[in-house]
Amino acid sequence: MPEANGQPLGLNAQGKINLCLALGPLREDGYHDVVSVVLPLDLADRLVIEPSNAEGDEVICPGVEGDNLVSAALARWREASGWEGKPVRVTIEKRVPVAAGMGGGSADAAAALRLVAAWAGRPDDPLLSDLAPALGADVAPLLHGGPTLVEGIGDRVTALPLPAAVGLLILPASVGLSTPVVFARAGELGLRRSSQDLAAITEAIRAEASAPGWELPAGLLGLNDLGPAAADLEPAVSAGITEARAAGADQAFVTGSGPTVVGLFAGTDGPERAKRAAEGLTGRVPAAVWATASPGSGTIEELQ
Repeated sequence: MPEANGQPLGLNAQGKINLCLALGPLREDGYHDVVSVVLPLDLADRLVIEPSNAEGDEVICPGVEGDNLVSAALARWREASGWEGKPVRVTIEKRVPVAAGMGGGSADAAAALRLVAAWAGRPDDPLLSDLAPALGADVAPLLHGGPTLVEGIGDRVTALPLPAAVGLLILPASVGLSTPVVFARAGELGLRRSSQDLAAITEAIRAEASAPGWELPAGLLGLNDLGPAAADLEPAVSAGITEARAAGADQAFVTGSGPTVVGLFAGTDGPERAKRAAEGLTGRVPAAVWATASPGSGTIEELQ
């Protein structure tokens, strides 16, 4: 693929939920080891890359203030790749809740890496996989697309087949939670597991996730060691779990570091039941939405 000729490129940046998230020991570098199953969703932000007349690359994200991982992704791509193309503008249309534990910022960074590499004429550059982990724990699995088993600090990613069909009721909170604060609170509450526990959980996941339609073992689906910490910091978490169960969800749990709650509706009729549940929560603020799993990464589109 040659370097872009100035025609804008678009890409959907998929949000995610964690079907499970086990928290391990605190490492010497200040990070935690985790084991998680990340499930990308059809709920996605929209990114467009195009030429910019500014002196440097610019990122526009209406309604979201402050630093943006997309800016870091563009800068690191230029530095690591040596690409010296003219400045670009990346515009983000937010659809995934912000600061919600759904990987919206990480999804945007992953999509930005793919877009700028395609813009530079290097869409399949292995450098993308090298850059992703340093941007954030969720960037590497969301760069990959499709369900993944995530280990370490998000730097070890293994593709998984698509699990059994489910519908997902997404209940965002009106406030966000800081991921570092939630991790710290989890440590204070004694929620960290041993390395041996993480290894056992990993093996249990691998044993089940060998073919399409697999299901997590009992006790792992919806497990989130950060959930009690998120609930301790934000009362809306417990309220959201109660709300999801009242709406008919088979299971309800926090995704990522919260505060978003997911209601899971199992079975082939799960998506329809999740849709009806979301529609039944008319007037909720923030609005309830429903989603299903995404089988793979979005496709980069050349826009007119």
